[in-house]
Order: sequence, then C-alpha cells, then structure tokens
Amino acid sequence: MVPENKPSSGREQDEASIRLLKKLKEQLCSSNASARRQAAFNLSWMQEDGLEILKDALFSDMPSPAKNAAAYGLRKMRGRMKRQAIEVLKQGLEGGDDSTKEVCRNSLVLVGELAPREPASPAKTKGKLAIREVRGKKKRRKPSGIYSTPQRKGSGNRHGS
Repeated sequence: MVPENKPSSGREQDEASIRLLKKLKEQLCSSNASARRQAAFNLSWMQEDGLEILKDALFSDMPSPAKNAAAYGLRKMRGRMKRQAIEVLKQGLEGGDDSTKEVCRNSLVLVGELAPREPASPAKTKGKLAIREVRGKKKRRKPSGIYSTPQRKGSGNRHGS
C-alpha cells in the first residue's frame, strides 16, 4: 500500500484553525500565567484573527490577568499588524473600565508610545511629608582614658610628666 499524501482541503484547514483559535481564546482566560502568556504570543502571530481575539479580550469583562495577557499579545504583534495593535491599545486609554485603561497605559509605556507618569510633586500630596536626605552624623571622638594614646605634656595626663 502506498500512503496517500493528498493535500487537505481548504475547509479542513479552516476548521482546524477555528479549533486552534478557540483553544487559544480559552487559554487566554486560564488560571496559569504561563499558559495565558503563551496563548497571547501565539495569537500575536495570527495576524487579523489574533488581533480580533486579543482586542475582544482586552475590551471584554474578562479579569485583569487576561487583559494583561491580551495587552502582551498586542505588544508582540509584528509586521503590518504592529501599527493596528498600537492603535487598539490607544483606544483602550479612551474608553472602557479602569483596569483596561491601566493595562493599556502600562503597555504603551513599555512599547515607548507613551511617557511614564511623573511622580506627584510634594506640593500636590496632602498630609504626606517629602522624603529628604539625611545629613551624615559627625564622627564621635574616642573618650580619653587610661588606655588611650599618650597625650602631649601638660595636657592633663595623670601618669606624670
């Protein structure tokens, strides 16, 4: 018998890719951080389909770790999808809930598209004292006594001069 190496049809490939996309979307919500990150990275290689799934995960009601993984996948987009992924992260700053805004802001800072927040100035913080530099203490002299080094004549040495 000769094994048949006939190429799979387009429909079979579509079904396989749909199954893979569903599996990766499920892994994006996994409790395992490594699995979430790996799924987001794999989705980043899937161009339009991956972008849509990552975008849906970022703007949905998913928990914050899944949104972080989606933002990681958007940051890892390459080629022609990189610009679109950055635009999705910028859209996250404009709308959505607070966790989405924070995740998008942190991702844009990591990509270099957004300047990091400057720390609050001491005038703006109410009730908090500013941390100041502490001056160095003066060195203490060793106390003079019997066992100290000999002093000059006439300086009050007990043992005679």
